[in-house]
Amino acid sequence: MRLVSSLPRDSQVRIMENTVANAEKYFGQFCTLMASYARKTAKLRDKSDLLVKQLIDYANTENPELRSTMKNFAEELAKVQDYRQAEVERLETKVVEPLKRYGVQLKQTQAEIKRFNKVRNNEIKQLEKLERLRQKSPSDRHTLAESNVHKASVDASRTTQQLEETINEFQKQKLKDIQKIFSDFVTIEMVFHAKALEVYSSAFQNLDDYDFERDMEVRGLETHHSIRTLLQPFCVYSLHYYAGDTRAHARSSSTAGIDPHHWCVALLGFQSEDPHCFWKLRCQANECHTPFLHPAMVRQQPGERDAATRLCPIRILALD
Repeated sequence: MRLVSSLPRDSQVRIMENTVANAEKYFGQFCTLMASYARKTAKLRDKSDLLVKQLIDYANTENPELRSTMKNFAEELAKVQDYRQAEVERLETKVVEPLKRYGVQLKQTQAEIKRFNKVRNNEIKQLEKLERLRQKSPSDRHTLAESNVHKASVDASRTTQQLEETINEFQKQKLKDIQKIFSDFVTIEMVFHAKALEVYSSAFQNLDDYDFERDMEVRGLETHHSIRTLLQPFCVYSLHYYAGDTRAHARSSSTAGIDPHHWCVALLGFQSEDPHCFWKLRCQANECHTPFLHPAMVRQQPGERDAATRLCPIRILALD
């Protein structure tokens, strides 16, 4: 059924203009919003890619069990971003581009309306001219004027019919396109979310299967091994006491099996009569080639010449 065929010509024009103006307004807004939607989705994809990278970097710093879990989780998130990339591309192709094309179609339709108005105005001018001639005096010019009016009326009728067909076709195509564009939009979103739900379910299961107790056991074994290495038997092979020009020497037996804390306490209990003394201790641990510094502050007992309490630093070094 035609939209405007049975209406007066002026009413037809108003309906055509309103139809085009309404489509121009809302389709323009749809195009802007859907383009923004696609861009925001692409930004979300980029942020998720950064999250994947951070998860992998973090996993490389953790124990084997958690490292494997986090890497698998990151891989699942990366899959979701692949689907999101496909979503962005489909949105741009099947939603944004068709809406953009409506800008061209609307301009063409507006040009048709403009052309019709030009023909319509020419018809009105010819009618006004004929009316003026009739009011002045009867003349043969009436015949020419009437001929011009008739020609203008025929042109206007033909243009009106063409414009009517154009508007009806535009309206019909618009309704079909709006249905297809948003059906494609919903389909794209459903496909993405269905795929994403599948991957997220796998990611959740991967996290749920993580056994943190196994990692704690591994960490406990590593910590125990480190402590055993640190507490391996060591031997104090020289103890030097510097006081002016006087050097005192002392030697200690092996400290194998002695807790380092107790050993340090025993060492700090070694007192000096000289308040300016500095104790330097060297100790050698079995198969230890990395210096291990353990700073401590020891309160020395002053002698008769210095009643003030003095703090002296002592460092325990494990040297090869």
